[in-house]
Amino acid sequence: MQTQVITLRTSIGSDIPAVDRLLQQSYTKLLRGSYPPSVQVTAIPLIAKANPTLLTSGTYYVAVDREEQIVGAGGWTRSVKGPEIADVRHMVTDHRYLRKGIARRIVMGIIAEARLAGVRRLDCLSTRMAVPFYEAMGFASQVNVTIGLRPGIEFPAVRMVRDL
Repeated sequence: MQTQVITLRTSIGSDIPAVDRLLQQSYTKLLRGSYPPSVQVTAIPLIAKANPTLLTSGTYYVAVDREEQIVGAGGWTRSVKGPEIADVRHMVTDHRYLRKGIARRIVMGIIAEARLAGVRRLDCLSTRMAVPFYEAMGFASQVNVTIGLRPGIEFPAVRMVRDL
């Protein structure tokens, strides 16, 4: 059996379609058991879209396999709360690659780079299903929140934090 080689790199604009597909496929499958059908139909299509500004920010990363297929993604940006706080942004792993350390590698990279940039705390809005992963990465749940995506469309999440 061949060992899977996964490489992390900074995302570029041409990654947008592949990240879009990854978000749509994986969020649809992975969030199914954590959210009612009403959220799956209304909210997930809105959050499962790549943000071009984020993907070209220099702080968003993709995990690629040997064939250069994107199998994970995620990043961070400075928070509006202050220069020492950053937000973990739009994490996703291909549903076929769960539990292979991909998201862990991305978050470890985010932590290392954020520290170098003077960040002292990471915040994230986690999906319900990802809470155990973030807890394993040293994040602590703070509060359940509801994110307003559009009038009448909301997405339940969990605010989590990690000191660096």
